[in-house]
Amino acid sequence: MITAPAVPATTVHSWQPPTGILPRGTLLVLPGRGEHGGTYERFGRRLAADGYVVHALDTVPEHTVREVLTKVAAAAGERPAAPIVLIGSDTGALQALHAAADTDAPLAPAGLILAGTAPTTDGPAPATGATGATGATGATGATGDDQIIDWEAELAARTACPTHREKITDDREFVRGRLFGPVPAHLLPDTRPDLPVLVLHGEADPVSPLEQARGLAERLPHATLGVLHEGVHDVLNDATHRTTAATIVLWLERLRADREMSPLLTLGTGAHPAHS
Repeated sequence: MITAPAVPATTVHSWQPPTGILPRGTLLVLPGRGEHGGTYERFGRRLAADGYVVHALDTVPEHTVREVLTKVAAAAGERPAAPIVLIGSDTGALQALHAAADTDAPLAPAGLILAGTAPTTDGPAPATGATGATGATGATGATGDDQIIDWEAELAARTACPTHREKITDDREFVRGRLFGPVPAHLLPDTRPDLPVLVLHGEADPVSPLEQARGLAERLPHATLGVLHEGVHDVLNDATHRTTAATIVLWLERLRADREMSPLLTLGTGAHPAHS
């Protein structure tokens, strides 16, 4: 049985643009089940190198929407560089959706990036023995071969990137097994904020079906869907993380230039050019 950790005080992990570069916007990252803000160090450094201020929070799925909003506002500070964008992974994506829909929010985002959005309906149980995972230090309650099988199954579901696999395997703050736990009830209701949204999802995500992401993008008023071919659940930290980061930067630059998200560049060789 997975034991949910107590809701801790939130730490903020921050990355700034290089010296002499004016910030091009403020990105606030909400992690998913089992993760913490430090899980997104590589992502934060990469986006900061492109001129964006990145703050990754240590929020957990049990935080209420009001708690998330308060922590986001505190992390952003008094004069955050615009545009302000919430980036959520797994349950963090659901938190971002609900936070953006709150009309009394102390900080109003200009857009959302939803990565590997956690399932909001019951589906088949993952093919894993992760029921022995517990504890806030990343240790599991299983021993011997069971422990290896459990963690290897979770790694396979999360990411195909060997660097990220090694990072979270060695991270004692990472909570193993939570990925296969339930999504808190307060995150399950549907919400449709009227904002530009980039929905990113792995084609082979074994945790959240791709069709769920397609449905989400279709329901949202101003959404773009990006599918990572052969990608699994943690698309911000998967083997295609460079492509994902580049796609995010292109989307952010469009948001900066025009809230209607008009194309800045057209690529193509025939009658159907691709827009960026």
